[in-house]
Amino acid sequence: MTETGIALAIACLLIAPLAGAGLAVINTGLGRGRNAAHSMMAALCVVSVAAGMYFICGRAFQGFSGGHGFVILAGGKPWDWMGAEPWFFRGVTTAEPLLAAWFGMIAAGLAGLIPVGAGAERWRLGAILASTALLAAVTFPLFAHWAWGGGFLTQLGVNYGLGRGYLDAGGSGPIHAVGGITALAVTWIIGARRGKYSSEGMPMAIPGHNAVLVLSGCMLAFAGWLGLNAAGALLFAHVEPGRVPLIAVNTLLAASGAALASALITKIRFTKPDASLTANGWVAGLVASSAGCAFIAPAEALIVGLVAGALVPFAVELLDLRLEVDDPGGAISVHAVGGIWGMLAVGIFGRFEAGDAGQMLAQTVAVATIVGFVLPLAYGLNRALDRVIGQRVRVDGEVQGMDLYELGAGAYPEFTTHTDDYR
Repeated sequence: MTETGIALAIACLLIAPLAGAGLAVINTGLGRGRNAAHSMMAALCVVSVAAGMYFICGRAFQGFSGGHGFVILAGGKPWDWMGAEPWFFRGVTTAEPLLAAWFGMIAAGLAGLIPVGAGAERWRLGAILASTALLAAVTFPLFAHWAWGGGFLTQLGVNYGLGRGYLDAGGSGPIHAVGGITALAVTWIIGARRGKYSSEGMPMAIPGHNAVLVLSGCMLAFAGWLGLNAAGALLFAHVEPGRVPLIAVNTLLAASGAALASALITKIRFTKPDASLTANGWVAGLVASSAGCAFIAPAEALIVGLVAGALVPFAVELLDLRLEVDDPGGAISVHAVGGIWGMLAVGIFGRFEAGDAGQMLAQTVAVATIVGFVLPLAYGLNRALDRVIGQRVRVDGEVQGMDLYELGAGAYPEFTTHTDDYR
């Protein structure tokens, strides 16, 4: 990487943590006020645990392209399935590997924040941090190795002629789809909030306490995504620095199209646009933009965003009404659905040189890996964790509110932050 590229990557990584700050604020606003401090406290601790676990062993398991890995021969082809680098960042001394490690710590924290929104209001802080440790040490590094570290998904092009192998510049798959799939596993394990579903299985509306926080979080997330997408493209897709303006334009267009699509669909279906679903649509557009931000034209980025935003209201309804999956933050609809769509969009819209046929199939194999391997792995790890420590808070803690029960103080001490309406 040139000196210009290194300087630009540093600048991008300095603003990338705003993506996590945005998600934390959105998750807090979408929950009830009696859980607000707990949500923000969890976010801060999740980022800390993720960075620590990635430093200890996550980076070693992720590895890097051209580095050491555990390789299995199958059908005469090498399948590189896990990195085999030293723990504790030993040997990571030059600029580019250090930048990739810095990106990895931020990305692991961002992936860890996603399930927090899905498990809000009933997921114990200790269990959140233990689950994050597993995500940052095992689940995220494994898929990141396959996507960015020279693993078998990136080798699909060389080994099987599937385009350039799996491509993902900013992390629609390694960060968002992995985080969203983990959120689905967690919600299955801990169950719905008390009062969310009637005895007949009909969902009750439990509105968030602060739409201003939610919408403000969208702006924070957008700033962070600009840095995240650009840094990922520089470090893992190895694009030239001159392509960063295109990445920024594509990111904004995807988010804008997604927000407008969600607002329009909720306006048509419910007669008024829904603020929380529009906010979720905005973030889904950011998520979907990440994989292909460096490989598609602006008009195509807008289409990617429009589709992502249109998917969100229907995904939320499917999960909430049909499947009885209680996801207060919309994390599964935004990050799992939006991330998978972003992965596939690279194969549909990506502009590559002649002879790169099969790119769509490579992206599809990556999606199948997320659903067929990462989901069972995340579920198994969190189910085992639940058996050991119990992930859901006690009933009296949920009724009282996580702020008072686990932290001993509320976020808004001068106001009444909860009632018994949803007991």
